Amino acid sequence: MAERDRTTEIADRVAEAFGSGHALQIVGGGSKAFYGRTPEGETLEIGDHRGIVGYEPTELVLTARAGTPLADIESALAENRQMLAFEPPRFAGNATLGGCIAAGLSGPRRAYYGAARDMVLGVRCVNGRGDALRFGGEVMKNVAGYDLSRLMAGALGTLGVLLEVSLKVLPRPPADHTMVLESDAGAIYDRVEDWWRGGLPVSGTAALDGRLYVRLSGQPTAVEHASRIIGGERIDDAPGFWQDLRDHRLAFFTEGDEPLWRVALPPGSPPPDVEGSMLLEWSGTLAWLRTASSATVVRERAAELGGHATLFRGGDRDADVFHPLPPARMALHRRIKDAMDPRGILNPGRMYAGL
Repeated sequence: MAERDRTTEIADRVAEAFGSGHALQIVGGGSKAFYGRTPEGETLEIGDHRGIVGYEPTELVLTARAGTPLADIESALAENRQMLAFEPPRFAGNATLGGCIAAGLSGPRRAYYGAARDMVLGVRCVNGRGDALRFGGEVMKNVAGYDLSRLMAGALGTLGVLLEVSLKVLPRPPADHTMVLESDAGAIYDRVEDWWRGGLPVSGTAALDGRLYVRLSGQPTAVEHASRIIGGERIDDAPGFWQDLRDHRLAFFTEGDEPLWRVALPPGSPPPDVEGSMLLEWSGTLAWLRTASSATVVRERAAELGGHATLFRGGDRDADVFHPLPPARMALHRRIKDAMDPRGILNPGRMYAGL
């Protein structure tokens, strides 16, 4: 599909909804329609608001409209051996830049290169009144005061309709190796932390069924040296494994009917003690959990470890999907929501009921 700028049309549609009080459900490529609570409101399609509007390879900055497919962005970056360092998941469907930032999700490199939020330099968006606003810029020094652009990462469209996003990009490492070795789940953090502190170029970890997968990225000599230190077996088609992990195509994600939970944990904590199957990422600080246990049990076990749990896929999407917030933090969320979307018309209830 050709590039298209629908800024005026999108702003007018939101302004009309503000006047009438009608809720809007923001839809891009639909690849993450399963995520969050059940959407409400009339559909506002932004998938055809697309196109790369600025890319400076020497400055490591790319700006694109929100409906631009991730595939188009990654193709442009690949021509200059660059990448989106937070490795955003595509899942199924036509994942877009706006959707990946609105969801705030990151892939296997996140623990070692930074999260989606860390790479956002600036955004253009339409607030709940229909005003087109710009926050941040295209370099870090332009970010002053309250960095509202990064609030958009993970807000699921509840604060504004993204129009454009400016991102920091990074060079693609010239070499990648993936080693596989036996490992107990409880020992993953200490092992990976020792490698990381020792200067080994770890760029991804995954632990499943007693096996630890370690991706190493960097200069060929450094990667070869690290491979010898870590040991284990080097696997073929390693890029395919990490893409399947990123996009949830591994059997762990596709087989079984149990709800899928995303449990974020503090560094060094053990996996949550919940019945079911588990896959660990990010040196063990992210646990993917397939379980039939109740939401109460999962969240209690996560909280006992100082973490929090999100019902990522499946289960009851009309109930709490995200970990309930303490009253003071929820009050802050409401104040920000009221400032950006005073009539509550943008993706209402997608994150929390009544928000």
